Amino acid sequence: MRVNAYAAPAAGEPLAPTTIERRAVGPNDVLIKIQYAGICHSDIHTVRGDWGAQPFPVVPGHEIVGTVLEVGDQVTKHQVGTRVGVGCLVNSCGKCSSCVRGDEQYCLDGAVGTYAAEDRDGTFTHGGYSTHVVVDADFVVTVPDGLDPAAAAPLLCAGITTYSPLRHWDAGPGTKVAVVGLGGLGHMAVKLAHALGAEVTVLSQSLKKQEDGLKLGADHYFATSDPATFTELASSFDLIINTVSASVDVNAYLGLLALDGTLVNVGAPPKPMRVNAMSLIGARRSFAGSMIGGIAQTQEMLDFCAEHGIVSEIEVIAADQINEAYERVLASDVRYRFVIDVSTLD
Repeated sequence: MRVNAYAAPAAGEPLAPTTIERRAVGPNDVLIKIQYAGICHSDIHTVRGDWGAQPFPVVPGHEIVGTVLEVGDQVTKHQVGTRVGVGCLVNSCGKCSSCVRGDEQYCLDGAVGTYAAEDRDGTFTHGGYSTHVVVDADFVVTVPDGLDPAAAAPLLCAGITTYSPLRHWDAGPGTKVAVVGLGGLGHMAVKLAHALGAEVTVLSQSLKKQEDGLKLGADHYFATSDPATFTELASSFDLIINTVSASVDVNAYLGLLALDGTLVNVGAPPKPMRVNAMSLIGARRSFAGSMIGGIAQTQEMLDFCAEHGIVSEIEVIAADQINEAYERVLASDVRYRFVIDVSTLD
């Protein structure tokens, strides 16, 4: 079936209306009518060529919420009419050690991204800036009824990207967690870490979002532009989640970790960052990275958010505002996530 979409025709070119082909519904497929699609900074990096050559035209979007229109004859998990979500993955080998333990995002044979990725059948995937999508049922999650569908869309990337490391490194009561940056990822990290019971500190370039940070659940808020912050908070944190997608002084942030603390990068800056080994050795500190979570953990995260009333702070836009929204994301002019009303594509 041919469906309406917004695509980037080439690196750095504005996104424009187009039509794309969606495959027929197979035995284990789900056809979804998309209602909302979040705008992730990864979308911008991809279509601008920051992460290398892409199979243009590219239809971005991996924060998808919609309604099931049709299911294949082998699908039992999802039913027509239910609200579902699709995140950053639409396929994996299903057989390697990572997939078997539920870490499909780290598939040793190469996980298939929701857009700009070669699928198992040799075609390239297109994402959620479109009216419909066909996805393998094993990569579709249920969006609980208690979550607002528009505000739930960013949970499929921003939510799971921050929830996964918080769970992996055991954030909870008695732990001190710092979040670097209060943007699309950072504000979700604050909400989730607070709900998990951790003591939460925001480390932001300035104090201009301090009131927001405290309302979202932070216990403390410090400006990293003030050198005194790094002196006052030295050796304080069990876990630091770095959400910014620009290079930072990693060694300065490592100095904020307590003994056995971990700094986890979830932002993906286009340029390498330098790490001094002595920043790690002195207190048995770790510098780690984390992607999203697997499908089971993504469902766990959505259920956790429904239980605790957590959604993203959003601004809903029409499809013809996508290019303007991209510029505003780059200017940090959004609190805190743009979500496309996909009905404006019909």
